[in-house]
Amino acid sequence: MRSTERTLKDEARLAKARIKSGFWKECKEDMDERLEKAREHGLNESKVGRFFADKVSQKIAGKKEDEFYLKVKEILLSEGEVSDAIGRLTDKAYYDTLSYEEKQRYTLALSEKYLRALERFRKECAFDVLDNA
Repeated sequence: MRSTERTLKDEARLAKARIKSGFWKECKEDMDERLEKAREHGLNESKVGRFFADKVSQKIAGKKEDEFYLKVKEILLSEGEVSDAIGRLTDKAYYDTLSYEEKQRYTLALSEKYLRALERFRKECAFDVLDNA
């Protein structure tokens, strides 16, 4: 077992600490507030609930922001959707070392990853009104 993996005992200790610190109470209050704002803005409460529940799950798991997603987000915020996004996101040095077939696979994988990041960005933007309202 790697030292970065947490044991069941570690997970239980962390869960107990979340309960004692009022983490879940804060989450419930925050979720209730966001759902109320969603109602006021005519947003689908179910989608809002799933979106923010996923964010809480990521927080518990200790997931950090994906570096690739942050690059995509920076492009989208500064320039919007651009036609050369894949080119901008391509690791040129790595790309130059690939064979023709590998370049095709790399570009396809990068395109799929970009589309997932774009979808995530759109969801976050759709629910930003709940953070700022």
